[in-house]
Order: sequence, then C-alpha cells, then structure tokens
Amino acid sequence: MASEARKTAAAARPPPRDFLAHLEAYLARRDGVDKLLKISRYAARLALAAGPLPPPASARLKSFESSLGLSRKAFRLGKFVQDVNALRAHPGPLPPPFVLLAYGGEGVYYFIEQFVWLAKAGLLPAHLLPRLQRLSAWAELVGYVGSITIKLEEDVADAFMALGDVTNGKGLLGSSTLTASAGLLSALISTHKNWNSC
Repeated sequence: MASEARKTAAAARPPPRDFLAHLEAYLARRDGVDKLLKISRYAARLALAAGPLPPPASARLKSFESSLGLSRKAFRLGKFVQDVNALRAHPGPLPPPFVLLAYGGEGVYYFIEQFVWLAKAGLLPAHLLPRLQRLSAWAELVGYVGSITIKLEEDVADAFMALGDVTNGKGLLGSSTLTASAGLLSALISTHKNWNSC
C-alpha cells in the first residue's frame, strides 16, 4: 500500500526541468533579472553591515551595491503599467480599498522611480533626488499597506524596508543589518515565487 502511495505521489509531481533551460526562461523575464539583482544588492548590503571590512573591499562593495540599485531601476521602466492594468482589469466600478491601495501605491511608486533613476543617471537635476526618493518611499509604503492586508506573508519584509526609508534610517527599523536582512529575505521569496511560475 505504501508503494502505491509513493507511485501516486511521484505521478502527481511534474517531471524535473532541465536547470539551464529553466534558468534561461527565468532570466528572459524582467522580474527574473530584477530579483537576481536584488539578491546580489542585499547580499552586498548584508556583508557591509555584518562587520568591518578592509577599506578597499568596503569601497568596492559599496560601489557594487550602488551600481546594482541603479541597474534595478532601469529594469523597472514602465513597470507601473502592470499596476494600472491590474486596476483596470478588476471587476466592478471601483476596486476594493486595499486593492486600490496595493496597486495604486505600487503603481505610483514605480512611476516615480523612473524619475529617481533619471536623476541618479544625471538627466534630471540632482536637487530633485531627495524629494523624489521620499515621495517614492511613501508611495511604496502605501502600496505595501494594501498588499500586506491582501497577502501578509509575502510582503512583510518589503514593508520594513520601505518604513526604514520613510524614517530615513533612524530607529530600530533603520538598522542596516535589519534592512539588509529584510531585503535579502524578500529577494529570496520573490525569486522562489518567480522561479516556480516560469
């Protein structure tokens, strides 16, 4: 009887995919590349926060982390359209409040992040950057309030990072180790979710 149960369980599982073919499919998606950049960025932040490094290594890691942040912003160009379409596709005249908060906040966040990227890349004046980053952080936080209400376990780590941004790194939630750990956890969860869906 146990062998029949094992055969049934084995038959229910999909056949294993070739790793390189799966990796290619994953990296062909914008979210796949974004999540791998996110893992690299927060792993670098965690290494920087974990303890003192020799100055040359610390400088290289800081430069690497900053470069990854800018690269992620470039991958997000136009991503706000997904949130607009999600709101448009919702049945009824108006989506429920938390859906509106989740997709509306995230959409505004991704829209503003395009201007943050342009300011960091030097196309917009640098004096606009602090205000854009603050607006972006608030929009992200609003989006996470709605999203957490809808699907708590998936987005809690990102909310801590956004709250840390809003508080300008002050207080318990501003701890670089906590922020880096939350970012790394969020990246790993998102990567696993995206990996399984492609």
